[in-house]
Amino acid sequence: MVAKRFQDPSGGLNDAGRKKFGVKRPQSSGKDGRRISFAARFSKVPGPLMKDGKPTRLKLALKKWGFANKQAAASFAANNKA
Repeated sequence: MVAKRFQDPSGGLNDAGRKKFGVKRPQSSGKDGRRISFAARFSKVPGPLMKDGKPTRLKLALKKWGFANKQAAASFAANNKA
């Protein structure tokens, strides 16, 4: 689990977290390889999208990358694999 100080409340990492872990910003559109890879991996992550009426980190991450749910991410990945 990533420390709270590196988490963005709307999902993913904040600027400090991205700098610490050396990752790029999420891509919310397009057919780049990073986005296809993210969709393929996160469509298989177990667990709910909502818990106690609140979105989980999984749902927030999917939203940041432009996907409404796991099924949308899986469909995008399947349609765009090389």
